[in-house]
Amino acid sequence: MRARRVVFLLSVVVAVSAMQLPEPPLSEMRLTVHTLVREDIFAGFMSGNMDRFARGERNIDALLQSRPDQKANLLAWKASSQMYRAALAHEARNAADVKQLLGLAMNNFEEAGKLSDGNDGVAAITGGSTVVLADRLPEPYRSQLWSRGYASFNKLWKQQGAGIDKLPEHFKGELLSGLAMSAQRTGHKDEAVLYADKIIALMPDTAYGAAAKQWKADPNGDTRMTCRSCHAPGRLSARLAEIKGGT
Repeated sequence: MRARRVVFLLSVVVAVSAMQLPEPPLSEMRLTVHTLVREDIFAGFMSGNMDRFARGERNIDALLQSRPDQKANLLAWKASSQMYRAALAHEARNAADVKQLLGLAMNNFEEAGKLSDGNDGVAAITGGSTVVLADRLPEPYRSQLWSRGYASFNKLWKQQGAGIDKLPEHFKGELLSGLAMSAQRTGHKDEAVLYADKIIALMPDTAYGAAAKQWKADPNGDTRMTCRSCHAPGRLSARLAEIKGGT
């Protein structure tokens, strides 16, 4: 279950409703910090819902105080949110804010990666943030971010690769496509082809397989192999219903 939960976090892009959801119950210790903050952060990434995104940012800061044992995971989420703010600043042509926000994000990713406790999602959050946001940022930051993402996906592959064929479609597709994209962006062309071929072999009749075939036909095009399906597990509403049903 731990392995699937970690790979699940790769899905930084998920079908997130723009509707305002109830305040996440931060004091509910049976909920992971990922479940508590993920959907609000993704609402910013996905639909530009900055009210929910800001709530996610506030809750990350609150959880850093109330759950210090989860500092690594929370710093990774904070870095991801700062990376998104930097992308918005770049699109607004505010170079000073880009530099400041990406400096904070890189420092938080760095610190999160060094912590040994509360870090089950750090590599997944880092890698997932890269595939969603790195190309929305300017050079030289883009190259630095893709290098960090490549290292993160390779760490996940060492943890999960042996059982890749047993993972559900979404988890398998996001991991392999993240590996392929980050390898391509960092100049590891043979590795990128290897992982694209794995997608085609393991998932031939899926959206991931189709995207991998399209990418192989035009590796320098704009085909994105990630974010080809949505997931259901781990949603806040579902977890709250499980908790309520179990009490």
